[in-house]
Amino acid sequence: MIAFDKEALVKSLTVDLPMILEENERLTKNVSIDDITSLALLLQQANRIFVIGAGRTGLMMKAAAMRLMHLGLNVHVVGETTTPAILKGDLLLAASGSGTTSSIVKAAEKAHAAGATIAALSTTTESPLAGIAQFVLVIPAAQKQDFHGTISRQYAGSLFEQSVLIVTDALFQAMWKLSDAPPEEVWKLHANME
Repeated sequence: MIAFDKEALVKSLTVDLPMILEENERLTKNVSIDDITSLALLLQQANRIFVIGAGRTGLMMKAAAMRLMHLGLNVHVVGETTTPAILKGDLLLAASGSGTTSSIVKAAEKAHAAGATIAALSTTTESPLAGIAQFVLVIPAAQKQDFHGTISRQYAGSLFEQSVLIVTDALFQAMWKLSDAPPEEVWKLHANME
């Protein structure tokens, strides 16, 4: 087990927490609002929405799926046992910082073959995922192997993962506000078997 000196830990947290917030603030200023708007319209037009991501990005995508479900959208998480087949008219929302994660690229290929629309959240438009996707929302964060902190001082793909959550929460917030659905109505769709 790693042992930490409490004073050193406090000193590090005093620097690191503001740094993480500053990186996210800087990144959100560089994400295209027009592209987020375009993504919202794609989500609105889809018969059903399927989300996919791997690792921590996958957890962020599950959080996004939950919020979209709260809006009354028909949402599924790829890989869950109850997820149906994707079809023409559906949308796959795939997140991969590098755009090279093999399981996500394979899912996008299958969705494309089924006639579904593919929208990607990624750090790049130059990747196998971006090549398949009809739409790419670029999140200008570091990829997971940016070990020398050229874009982010955080470990691996942390900034991308955090930004996926922030961007999808902002997307939800805007869509919810424009829906005029009172919070009490949205809450009725919240899980009640916790």
